[in-house]
Amino acid sequence: MPWLCVCGCCGPLRPRYKRLVDNIFPEDPKDGLVKSDMEKLTFYAVSAPEKLDRIGEYLAERLSRDVVRHRYGYVVIAMEALDQLLMACHSQSIKPFVESFLHMVAKLLESGEPDLQVLGTNSFVKFANIEEDTPSYHRRYDFFVSQFSAMCHSTHEDSETRNRIRVAGIKGLQGVVRKTVNDELQAIIWEPQHMDKLIPSMLFNMQDNEDSERYSTSTHTHLKENPASLAESCFRELLGRAAYGNMNNAVHPVLVHLDNHHLWDPNDFAVSCFRIIMYSIQAQHSHHVIQQVLSHLDTHSKNTPRVRAGIVQVLLETVAIAAKGSIGPTVLEVFNTLLKHLRMSVDFELGDGSRRNSASSHSSTRTKESEERIVQNAIIQTIGFFGGNLPDYQRAEVMMFIMGKVPVYGTPCHTLDTVKIGHQGTKRIQAMLLSSLIMVTSGFKCKTMCAGLPVSFLEPLCSISLMEDSELRQLVLEILHNIIDRHDNRAKLRGIRIIPNVAALKIKREKISKQDVVFMKKHGQQLYRHIYLGCKEDDNVQKNFELLFTALALITIELANEEVVIDLMRLSIALQDMALVNEENMPMFIRCGIMALVAAYLNFLSQMIANPPFCQHVSKVIEMRNLDAPHLLPEHVFREKCVLPDSLDRDDVGLYFQTADLAEALSVPGYNVERLAIPYIPQVTDEDRLSRRKSFVDTISLQVDILSNSLPDQLAEEITFETLKKAIDTTGLEEQERERRRQVMEKFQKAPFEEIAAHCESKASMLHDRLAQIFELTIRPPPSPSGTVTVTSGHVQYQSVPVYEMKFPDLCVY
Repeated sequence: MPWLCVCGCCGPLRPRYKRLVDNIFPEDPKDGLVKSDMEKLTFYAVSAPEKLDRIGEYLAERLSRDVVRHRYGYVVIAMEALDQLLMACHSQSIKPFVESFLHMVAKLLESGEPDLQVLGTNSFVKFANIEEDTPSYHRRYDFFVSQFSAMCHSTHEDSETRNRIRVAGIKGLQGVVRKTVNDELQAIIWEPQHMDKLIPSMLFNMQDNEDSERYSTSTHTHLKENPASLAESCFRELLGRAAYGNMNNAVHPVLVHLDNHHLWDPNDFAVSCFRIIMYSIQAQHSHHVIQQVLSHLDTHSKNTPRVRAGIVQVLLETVAIAAKGSIGPTVLEVFNTLLKHLRMSVDFELGDGSRRNSASSHSSTRTKESEERIVQNAIIQTIGFFGGNLPDYQRAEVMMFIMGKVPVYGTPCHTLDTVKIGHQGTKRIQAMLLSSLIMVTSGFKCKTMCAGLPVSFLEPLCSISLMEDSELRQLVLEILHNIIDRHDNRAKLRGIRIIPNVAALKIKREKISKQDVVFMKKHGQQLYRHIYLGCKEDDNVQKNFELLFTALALITIELANEEVVIDLMRLSIALQDMALVNEENMPMFIRCGIMALVAAYLNFLSQMIANPPFCQHVSKVIEMRNLDAPHLLPEHVFREKCVLPDSLDRDDVGLYFQTADLAEALSVPGYNVERLAIPYIPQVTDEDRLSRRKSFVDTISLQVDILSNSLPDQLAEEITFETLKKAIDTTGLEEQERERRRQVMEKFQKAPFEEIAAHCESKASMLHDRLAQIFELTIRPPPSPSGTVTVTSGHVQYQSVPVYEMKFPDLCVY
């Protein structure tokens, strides 16, 4: 037949797409791709897109055969053709072609040859940059994530080849991220099994930065070919694309990697990683990262101190960045967790005292204590830095929160159990929490003092100022300085000295507001009282007197009107009298220090109110002291080798400030000079009981006419050294009683109403508490018809009372 002759002459016919594909391969692979035939193949694919899948299958078949036969030149040509076809075709029919393309890329990645792996990666990156018109419902990239991650951990013997493979692996992961992260159908990429491969691969190369820099320098490659910088860029891109629900899966592998590679000590790389994280993610997601780090800190609560310190320092960097933006609901959670670990650190340091007696463990114990101090300092810095970067309204809440955690003797402390760590541990926690409060209050500018020092904050703070520990009192005064000083004058007042010209300091001040006037009327006596008590402590050092001077000066600048000035002068005279009379048997250094404090402050006050007679009197006393008693001035008494006298000469009135001279100097309109004659007497409060120390004020006795035998043992008068001393020494009791009555009468006649009201209120509260105790012990429940239980000779008996024998109130009987 004719058609048989034609077939026999022409031989078997090959499809056109196969002939076009065969034509792009030259006889010698070194000649490269035949461009003219490639243009024909591209035109054919664009004109007949339904043939794309067959073209892809045939190219994949040839490529697989060439890979097996190690004909790598033809492999390169095949991949170049695939790349050009991908870039040229954007029709719906490209989906099957992509599957063939990805199959060929997978073949190259599996080959084990570095050149082929790099070639396949480059083709995949080009494919990843193509935006497809429609999403793919069935395509998965699990194999590519695993393979590229393995390339990122390449351990090839040749350093240059190893870095080439690692760079290719990072680029491949970056391509996977770009291809999948914006595709809602590829949300599976954020699942833990993929993140656990992606994140560690990037961190591994970022961690190996020194080798990468050495490679970059030796090969003169561009910075983008550096594995560390490329991995960091990919890491930032991945985090920047993370949505709200994916943050935990993205951060958790980072923490695990740092654990596995022991990168918390030292923690430079950990800090660098979390800086990258915080600056890459969206601001509203910051609290997710903070919560992850807090949870990780809880997980490592029993780890070594250096590891815990490293995690806390990372948290510091995290919250420092988050505090500038949105921090979500984690503010108090951060502080609560940190305070918990602070208490645990103190417990670890001091709780094993019973095992510290052996000499062999002495050195290891000292090392452990120093390491725990590192943890504690890191926690304090984190608390202070975080609180210091918060807005004022949140900072006030944090101040209240931290103050509520400070353990105070006599008050319940539910959050920080101080029973196990004892007095020393409690003192340590108090000092550290107050140190963090100093950092939180630094730069705090409250509009009104009522907002900066509310009652719920001021009372526990002043209670701590009564502790018999100079360090705690110093910390409390520094906190008060931070809150009161709203015009940054504290730096100009550092040190205690006789300032010759206060105007040269250029102190900034404003007229006292009505709100601050009300504050001083309500709480001024409380501030004066604690300054008074703080001066007479036996363990005071120079720094205590310097801080007390600064506190008085700041109150004068920020809160003083004419009435407050009179109160401050009364306080100064009372301090001078206390040092002269010395009823408390204070050391001579403390007495001279108080005298120096009064001189320095009255010199400052006289120049602040610009009263010439006042200034003249103060200058005269200071001049007399320079001549006859230099130990009563701050420039002399606080020197190391200052010679102190055995006693103070009370008869030499020229060395001391006189109330009459001060009253005469202030005989100008606006000042109620008559109040200067009223001796300052601190108000009675319950803070001495809370601070576990005895106040200098004799508690006012409440004479209640009750039978002595009805008084329970708990209400008996406390027998102290003072009561025994008074019982023995009966000389001059009548004169003392008359003087006391005269002072009381004079006080109620001339003292301001606020001071009298505070005094009476304290008496009323004491009477109420005493009566409540008496009633609680004396009042018994009424008889009941159901009977009462009594125990007689070991037998339980019920004694019932008939209803007709019970006595009811008149209103209950009808």
